Amino acid sequence: MKRIAVLTSGGDAPGMNAAIRAVVRTGIEQGYEVYGVRHGYTGLMAADWNLLNRRDVGGIMQKGGTILGSARSLKFETEAGRRLAVQKMEEAGIEALIVIGGNGSQSGSYMLSQMGFPVVGIASTIDNDLYGSDLTLGVDTALNVALESIDRLRNTAASHNRAFLVEVMGRNCGYLALMTAIAGGAEAFVIPEVEIDPEKIAAELSDAYLRGKTHAIVVVAEGSHNNASKLLTHFQQHHKRIGFKLRATILGYVQRGGTPGVFDRILGTELGASAIQFVANKQFGCLTGRVRGEVVATPLDVVVSTPKKLPPNLLKIARILAQ
Repeated sequence: MKRIAVLTSGGDAPGMNAAIRAVVRTGIEQGYEVYGVRHGYTGLMAADWNLLNRRDVGGIMQKGGTILGSARSLKFETEAGRRLAVQKMEEAGIEALIVIGGNGSQSGSYMLSQMGFPVVGIASTIDNDLYGSDLTLGVDTALNVALESIDRLRNTAASHNRAFLVEVMGRNCGYLALMTAIAGGAEAFVIPEVEIDPEKIAAELSDAYLRGKTHAIVVVAEGSHNNASKLLTHFQQHHKRIGFKLRATILGYVQRGGTPGVFDRILGTELGASAIQFVANKQFGCLTGRVRGEVVATPLDVVVSTPKKLPPNLLKIARILAQ
């Protein structure tokens, strides 16, 4: 095996560039030609790639996003699209593919693997909803961005006797919201895994106000049925009963951008280098992730079929500390 390719797919995550750098430099060290595919699976079907050398990936670790670009492709979701991608790689002599991405991206990896093409995935998504890695690439940096925002909002909330509804990303997973709530000392949190009646949140805010608190923070996961906008509308009808003046802040994509922290740079490097080792060992059809401090290979069929659950002990702790 001489030629391999690497792509980034789905939502960008801080640390993707560290993983690309590690794949390229470790791959060259192993004797491979490493091709970078532009714009994810869309580029794969269009044969939009180029050979990368050591210098091409110099000075990229501190950059957010992905130098290869990313895109979501409806065409690749069809069998014809995937067959086209395999055909283009075979014509170019590319014998294995490394996919850096989250749930949707690794579903694509799995489907290529089912077609017999050698694939290794790298767990990368700020949502941390991908089975096969305790923490996925980008989570730590996204959490720190959310935490800094919470700290800033708390200052202005205290100055104006307000309660802030702070919506964080995470799709249908409440991990970001839960961890942000714990680390940010939130008075309440709302996550998809444990839906809560808005009246219960209203009661908790009212109780905090009556206990003499000058402000309050409620962290809301974007995938919750009652997101920040819905809660704000509901609470505005009961402002006098709650006590606090209410505001909502949606952090949105600011969590995905920016400079990756130390943890994500190291994790990306570790997972990228390990993915090359799996390729060298012909250990395909797997996801590269870190579980209990060790890099492991989890079969892609297990990854795409197993929901990732929130740590129950942290859910309990979050409820206790929010009181």
